[in-house]
Amino acid sequence: MALKSTIFKADVQIADMDGHYYQTHALTLARHPSETDERMMVRLLAFILYASDALAFGKGISSDDEPALWQKDLTGAIELWLEVGLPEERDLRKASGRAKQVVLVTYGRAADIWWHQNRKQLQRLNNLTVLNLPAAQTQALAQLASRTMQLQGTIQEGVVLVTTATGAVQVEPATWMEPA
Repeated sequence: MALKSTIFKADVQIADMDGHYYQTHALTLARHPSETDERMMVRLLAFILYASDALAFGKGISSDDEPALWQKDLTGAIELWLEVGLPEERDLRKASGRAKQVVLVTYGRAADIWWHQNRKQLQRLNNLTVLNLPAAQTQALAQLASRTMQLQGTIQEGVVLVTTATGAVQVEPATWMEPA
């Protein structure tokens, strides 16, 4: 018998001082049985960083043809393809051809190694942004995970402060690559 996804509910208040976006979102996240709390919370952080009314979660780990999050325009064209983790270079190349903008949020101890192996090929993609999250910060973020969450995400000067009733984590994404 296949294991089912675990459903998480998150009420997220976003105050993006940099992008002048202030909104509350009621989100439902399905965590695949093979997904960790850390990866799920990185997906949630990616939502906070790029929040809009049109941003939606993809099918997740179980789907190769959808990103972690994406934003489509009214015609169905993909405006933003947002992936988390350490995907294959060919998958990012394919996403780059399908979307106007592609953002990859890397995390974990292996991110540096992955970046050094893939940087040259990725620099050819003119619509790709690569952000890296420090491992200690994403692990602390994972500690905030619960089945029902009330979070506040404040973005100021590129730093994200995620707070809950049980704690707060400051995350400082490093930009490894931006479109020219």
